[in-house]
Amino acid sequence: MESSRRPRLTPAIADIRRAVRALLPAQGLVLVGLSGGADSLALAAATAFEAGRAGIRAGAVIVDHNLQPGSADVAARAAHTARQLGLDPVLVLGVSVVDDGTGPEAAARTSRYAAFDVALTQTGASGVLLGHTLDDQAETVLLGLARGSGPTSLRGMAARTGLILRPLLGIRRAATRQFCADAGLEPWSDPQNFDPRYSRVRVRQTVLPMLESELGPGVGLALARTSEALREDSDALDELARTVLRAHWADRRIAAAVLAAHPAAIRQRVIRFAVEEVCGVWLDRGQALAVAALVTNWHGQGALSLPGIRVIRQGGSLIFSVPGPT
Repeated sequence: MESSRRPRLTPAIADIRRAVRALLPAQGLVLVGLSGGADSLALAAATAFEAGRAGIRAGAVIVDHNLQPGSADVAARAAHTARQLGLDPVLVLGVSVVDDGTGPEAAARTSRYAAFDVALTQTGASGVLLGHTLDDQAETVLLGLARGSGPTSLRGMAARTGLILRPLLGIRRAATRQFCADAGLEPWSDPQNFDPRYSRVRVRQTVLPMLESELGPGVGLALARTSEALREDSDALDELARTVLRAHWADRRIAAAVLAAHPAAIRQRVIRFAVEEVCGVWLDRGQALAVAALVTNWHGQGALSLPGIRVIRQGGSLIFSVPGPT
């Protein structure tokens, strides 16, 4: 519950309000993705304050994943808190989480972001603010390293991804807890945040603390800074690759000589973007290298069939197509 007295401007409150202010749009309505935890609660309170000062509207969207007993009560409490903070409208959206083989965490995330899309459509809001912190960014980078998933994962989360805004990526998780304490807000503690069955929980509770203990307290910050640097490099390479594709892509084909003329980092991106354009499939590194071999290790091999895409080298060009029914 929010304290009846106006909170004094402590360093935590000032830092989080400043971070929110930097990403607020100039007009219209924004929504805060509110779970009731310290991160999203601090974000909601800061957004309510800064939106009022900026003369724009701020609401909240609460997603009930229906994964725990009493989840509807938790969602209702979060909605009540949002209204007390002055947020309006306040939407509570229930979702069904179906694990499609990607794991429970990824399945819940997919359902949650689908709910955000629904909220944006229903309200006409210009964005949804999420409470991901610097610590979340460090965990994301570390998980990406463990998977060996390359720069796509190591670049971490962006402050802006379409209509999704993450103003707290430069804020430590401890600051959001301090914000709540300073503002007299009582955050909800999600038991799933302590369940070691989830890889992110193990990283949060065991791996990162061990690294900070053994290597120094700056590991989390270093990981977040690494993701920022990788994002800058990756964005530049992506734009170069898209420029090559726009210039040389026609009839779902591109000349092998064009691909051969570019370094591997550009070539493999062009291949990924071409496949994405044809069938909406995103190739992993091994699959992209297999397609690139039709350029770099060409010895007359036949068509390459990958999940959702078929690539053949013919007449000096790589031709991309969607496989027909078997």
